[in-house]
Amino acid sequence: MGWFLIERMARMLYLVHPSRSTFRHIEEVPEYVQEAVPLVVTIVFAEVIARYLMGRPARVNQVFSSFGIGILHESAGLVTASFGVASYQMLYQYRLWELPWDSPYTWFGAFIFVDFCYYWIHRANHELNVLWAIHQVHHSSEDFDFATATRISMFQRPANMCCYQPLALLGFPLPSVVVHIALNYVFQIWVHTEYIGSLGPIGWIFMTPSHHRVHHGANKWCLDKNYASVLIIWDRIFGTFEGERDQEIVYGLTQQPQTHNVLWHQFFYFAEVYRKARSMSSWGDSLRSVFYGPGWAPGTPRLGDPLTFTDVQAPRPKYDPQLPLWKFMYVSTHMALSFIAQQLMCFNFQILSLEAVVTCQIFIFVTVGVMSAMYDGWLWAPVVEAVRCAVVIAYSSTTSITAIPDVDTALLLYFTASFTLWISKALTIVLGTNLTNKTLQNIPKL
Repeated sequence: MGWFLIERMARMLYLVHPSRSTFRHIEEVPEYVQEAVPLVVTIVFAEVIARYLMGRPARVNQVFSSFGIGILHESAGLVTASFGVASYQMLYQYRLWELPWDSPYTWFGAFIFVDFCYYWIHRANHELNVLWAIHQVHHSSEDFDFATATRISMFQRPANMCCYQPLALLGFPLPSVVVHIALNYVFQIWVHTEYIGSLGPIGWIFMTPSHHRVHHGANKWCLDKNYASVLIIWDRIFGTFEGERDQEIVYGLTQQPQTHNVLWHQFFYFAEVYRKARSMSSWGDSLRSVFYGPGWAPGTPRLGDPLTFTDVQAPRPKYDPQLPLWKFMYVSTHMALSFIAQQLMCFNFQILSLEAVVTCQIFIFVTVGVMSAMYDGWLWAPVVEAVRCAVVIAYSSTTSITAIPDVDTALLLYFTASFTLWISKALTIVLGTNLTNKTLQNIPKL
């Protein structure tokens, strides 16, 4: 057990030996990200407990929202990953060089090029408004903690996919690239914390929490800085490096949405992009509003005029709604069920039928959405929740969910109790809304 934990922690720091992470076939590559999940959950809760003991309690609603976004990201990634693999293998047929799969030079080359590609796709996510619509999800946390590392859009993986495909033409075998994409991702988890200070000379070459805190800042001096994943040298080379200052960093977006609704975070900025494009006076400016920077306006440079950017300063009030204890326990339990469903789907994805995958995806999507909406006090949340529970009851009455009778019975009873809890609230909302609408229709028009 001790060695198992050490190995997982070493992977998070990219401390892996080439010979133990070199594979000939893609099927042999371990699920590094999935294998890191237990450790990630552990350090997130350890940080929450540590902050409580230090008198700086974490905002549980923000942790809750980040986990929900992470669940959707990993669930959606199961579907999109196969497209990335297929397109890479297709391009690999036209490779310019034949790099040996078992050479340490290939391993180190893949490490450098994957990290280099990540820098540029990450930079593009900030400098193209249409990609920022996806990536802003990761920056929407007003706290900077380990949970923030899980806060990745469900569209991020397909958006990043194309950036690594040119490595196929260079001759890098698919397993070598997949290994480093995964380790690159796992490495980023530990840099999302306020409790590790400057690491001195290490920060000359590698990304550190200090560097990444700047990247997540909404302060004007933090914007569009420190894009690297593992090697900060890319930012130093291409002029996007900014060191941490003796000034409090405000985390989140410059225009922070006041919501913890996971689905809203996924989609709201696409509407902003659309509205901005519609507001332009020419087709050219409409296209620029989509493919130039988020801060661009007609008559300004491609990334906009920094003098016009919002200069966010501390302290900035945080969106911090609270739930009564019973409701917190309820949403936490159901969010945990969606997390378990996502993990089971990941580990059994290859043997599940299409119907099972679609059913599980819908369950996760709706569950995460309505649970996070409850934090915002969304009026229709009880109605959606009652319908969700009713659908689960109907489905589980005819289909075994876990193939374990006692567990299936327990789930059926739990969702029945949940349905009973919400149906009266749902009927009150529906009948009250209908009554209000009829009353408004009967008001004489002046």
